[in-house]
Amino acid sequence: MRVVASSLLGLSFICISAWAVETAPITTVAPAPQAMTTTTPQTLAANKPNLLPAAVAVNPNGLPQEVKPLTAEQLAKNKALQDAKVKALVKDQATRLQQLEKANLDALSQNQELQLKNDSLGVQVQVLQSERSAQMFLYGAATIAIGVLLGFLIASYVHTKRRRQW
Repeated sequence: MRVVASSLLGLSFICISAWAVETAPITTVAPAPQAMTTTTPQTLAANKPNLLPAAVAVNPNGLPQEVKPLTAEQLAKNKALQDAKVKALVKDQATRLQQLEKANLDALSQNQELQLKNDSLGVQVQVLQSERSAQMFLYGAATIAIGVLLGFLIASYVHTKRRRQW
């Protein structure tokens, strides 16, 4: 029994350790030959606004290669472009905010109108229900009155018929 228990315990440790190891898929990517391309400061600023290093060119091997640093004019232009983009975004967001506020006010006023309409319809339902119950009460009273009247007529007819027979 001890042998079986120890072998099961050892087997479970081996299985657990085998499952714990993750294997990464093996992929091989061959570098594609690239032509000599340069990136402009505008594309660098658009892609990475926090970094303003020197312009980078890519050699045929795909490795970055340093080019001359940006001048003060180029930095100022980049800063002006970024400021213009930010101002345009702020203006766009301000107009959207105004549109949302207007739509919100319209929705609130429509909500109040619908609540008032709902309240008035609720009152109308209550009035109709009370009228219906009053109508049923009158129908019941009329039925009882007709029943009593017919009872008296039938009783008097039967009573007079019996007197004649005696």
